[in-house]
Amino acid sequence: MFDYGNANEAQKEAINTVEGPVLITAGPGTGKTFTLVKRAVYLIQECNIQPEQIMMATFTEKAAKELITRITNELAERNISVNINEMYIGTFHSLCLRIIKENLEYTRLKRNYRLLDTFDQKYLVFRNFYKFKNIEGINELLSTGGTWKRSDEICNYINHLSEEMVDVEALQLDNNPEIKTLGKILAIYQELLEEGNLIDFSTIHTECYRLLIGNKQILEELQDKLRFLMIDEYQDTNYIQEQIVFLLGEKHHNVCVVGDDDQGLYRFRGATIRNILEFPHKFKNAECKIIPLVVNYRSNSDIVDFYNKWMMTTSGHKFKFFWDNYRYEKIIEPHSKSNIQSSAVVKLFSKDDEDEWHEKVLDFITQLKELGKLTDYNQLAFLFSSVKHPRVTSLANFLEKNGINVYSPRSDMFFKRDEIKLSLGCLMLMFPKYVMKLEKQEFDFLQTEHYQYYKECIVAANKYVTKPENRELLQFIRKHGKAHAGLTGTTDYSYSGLLYKMFMYKPFSDILDIDMGVGVVDIRPTRNLALFTQIIGKFEYLHKVDVFNGSYIDKNTELLFNLYLKLLYDGGISEYEDEERKLLYHWIGLLSSLTKLQNVGELDVESTLAQLTEPMMIERVNALLRENPNLLETDKYILLHSLLGRDLYMEGQLIPIRAAEIKKVAKNNGGF
Repeated sequence: MFDYGNANEAQKEAINTVEGPVLITAGPGTGKTFTLVKRAVYLIQECNIQPEQIMMATFTEKAAKELITRITNELAERNISVNINEMYIGTFHSLCLRIIKENLEYTRLKRNYRLLDTFDQKYLVFRNFYKFKNIEGINELLSTGGTWKRSDEICNYINHLSEEMVDVEALQLDNNPEIKTLGKILAIYQELLEEGNLIDFSTIHTECYRLLIGNKQILEELQDKLRFLMIDEYQDTNYIQEQIVFLLGEKHHNVCVVGDDDQGLYRFRGATIRNILEFPHKFKNAECKIIPLVVNYRSNSDIVDFYNKWMMTTSGHKFKFFWDNYRYEKIIEPHSKSNIQSSAVVKLFSKDDEDEWHEKVLDFITQLKELGKLTDYNQLAFLFSSVKHPRVTSLANFLEKNGINVYSPRSDMFFKRDEIKLSLGCLMLMFPKYVMKLEKQEFDFLQTEHYQYYKECIVAANKYVTKPENRELLQFIRKHGKAHAGLTGTTDYSYSGLLYKMFMYKPFSDILDIDMGVGVVDIRPTRNLALFTQIIGKFEYLHKVDVFNGSYIDKNTELLFNLYLKLLYDGGISEYEDEERKLLYHWIGLLSSLTKLQNVGELDVESTLAQLTEPMMIERVNALLRENPNLLETDKYILLHSLLGRDLYMEGQLIPIRAAEIKKVAKNNGGF
């Protein structure tokens, strides 16, 4: 008898209904991850299905990792020994990329291809904008903004066209001038990808689809092998993702999709709510079974009641369509009735006076804490239409100044953080020629706000390093500033190398030495420094900057601050947010240039690795191993590898740490 745990009746039905197409409509907090985990285990335990016959797709790496961890632990508890690594489980992008990697010789890609992230893609178009600007009709298609803004618009067009599988030749032959212009844009972009052996997030799906359609044998092998498909957050799938799902599930029809039509989050990326609404109609004779999950286990009953009331009373006419014709009707039920006497949903507003609103919010939070209705600030959530709105970021800054830490990683406040401003300021001070030009405002590419921001960074750095207790950091900066100002030869380090050495001094060393078990808010500065090193490492990779040379140091430094970082500042950067990675993913840990520093007298690879891992990292690694006793040796290796700085999802973009170094550190520090 299969142990369903504490699953309710609807969840049990969803778990054991494995044959044929299934649509699970899962409202917020109704246990869809729990259900998917149990369903995967049910297939393995009760149906004797091998992991490699199961595909589970979701939309975030965090969700994919959670599924892997929970399925692994569940199987271990049941004493079921299978290789979970063989399961096709991950994000849509990672799964399609896996299929491409397994059949690389049948694609346009060559070995050592590079995957572009969103910024890389925009930066590629920006650097090659001269190839686009003379296309007939492009000025009518794009705004009158600067090159960076127009590059962003081009990328948006490209991504939407790729996600809809639009044929580039058909576009160029169209009679409509605007469509013909789009075709030329897409053709030039595809040439750039081909020339650079590149692939981006939108073309991953395209390449995978073309591979399957163009190679009948590969498609049939995958159709035979993948007997059961489970797709999480199906409301967020786009057209091409839907096509891939139906291609792979064509033989067995054992396709289970899970989602909530009320939670479509990725429409800006081409996702369409139509996919989940029309899914049952894709199969004949009412073959598709619909199973609703409606019991909420996450939220206070007052919040659930508020949600139901809002969904029932929201007027469809303001959207110019009848609401209920375009959604699955559902009433969410709370798991238990709240015993809290006060309202769990409150609206606080001020029409004009922002300061008054700030004070009102602060007073409200303080009262909740004093009355004991709030024991921890993380029990409180703010809902806004956009967390990037100036009113929101202003409120966040106000609360933090009053001792209430705010976790809002997507507010694009990265460059406003003190640790980032100090890092940037200290880095700039090591290039006195650049600072002198900055003070004279000799750079045409920078606007007033950029000059002001960089000035704030330099002032913050000067204020810090001139304190008597920070003399060592000041000497470090002066030493390298003098060397860079008069550089005639070549150094054996670059920008990231400077950062790694600089991070050995206070306050950076204190930030990096924080206890990793204290919570996401407290380790935010640490995570932000990790992200900053990643950003600098990316610049070095994109511009092939390995060392400083007297002939190029000034040019590269201006390129770093006046173009690369300026563009990132304008676009906004979300702070590090995925606490499920457990440790600093790329910590000082983004060791993209650490191997280059082993010949520098001040820094030794082995000792530095040991320093980084002792005692904080090793203890956390060992804790992870204790929590997951059934990890394979390869899993352990990958775990440590990633913790020490290698991005396994973007191989080739960072210089890998040698296996021997990793094994030595692990052995010497009690790991594995």
